Amino acid sequence: MTTSTQSMALTVPSGNIESYVRMVNAIPMLTAEEEKSLAERLQQDGDLAAARQLIMSHLRFVVHVAKGYAGYGLPQADLIQEGSIGLMKAVKRFDPTVGVRLVSFAVHWIKAEIHEYVLRNWRIVKIATTKAQRKLFFNLRKNKKRLGWFNQEEVSTVAEELGVSRKEVMEMEARMSSHDQAFELSNDDDEKGTSFSPALYLEDKTSDFAESVEQENWDANAASRLKSAIDTLDERSRDILQARWLSDEKQTLQDLADKYQVSAERVRQLEKNAMKKLRLTMA
Repeated sequence: MTTSTQSMALTVPSGNIESYVRMVNAIPMLTAEEEKSLAERLQQDGDLAAARQLIMSHLRFVVHVAKGYAGYGLPQADLIQEGSIGLMKAVKRFDPTVGVRLVSFAVHWIKAEIHEYVLRNWRIVKIATTKAQRKLFFNLRKNKKRLGWFNQEEVSTVAEELGVSRKEVMEMEARMSSHDQAFELSNDDDEKGTSFSPALYLEDKTSDFAESVEQENWDANAASRLKSAIDTLDERSRDILQARWLSDEKQTLQDLADKYQVSAERVRQLEKNAMKKLRLTMA
């Protein structure tokens, strides 16, 4: 096979996928001895030509694995491309001294890359983030014996087989049965006036409703706590704080000293003690 043909095989076409499949199926398979020799050249000498030959001879296997994920409605070319990335990672890490064939070692890497792609693209919103959820996502369909939702017996069977809770099975089934909402309305929907789309709920940058509500609640709560704290003071201390801080026409220490027939320093002490008590009450 020529270098140009090999380059074409490494790049999955977005159009005629059948011609690509025929091309990779025409690449000769390696014998165990050839595979070991190429892997040793790559491992010991960093021979990229050997790595390329290992990859090319296993592309047909990537196509075979990718076909198993056709039911998710994603482009077959993309699935093959992602699987090819997994194959490249496997070739890089393959150790010929272990005694297993590359195809057995590579299957994990190929499926891992395809899994990541499916999870990123099957729904706009991620539906499987934990290890248990991913296991459910890729095994739930094959466990369904019929169309429609699971009955209670089927839920229990799947949960036991996959080692997860019944709740997790039901949650994943609900996620997989949901549909993505179009971001914008179509012209027909817009004319009917009965539909909605996420585009209608875009954030207004000039107004932050949540912040406004939060601020109002904070102000109301602070005012209520302040009033309750002031009510704990004696009448003279309340009057001093009112005159010094809460009145439109604030009075001086001397004004209050004359009113209560004490020194201005005594008024200052009363004010300080009252403020300290307020802070402790509102803390």
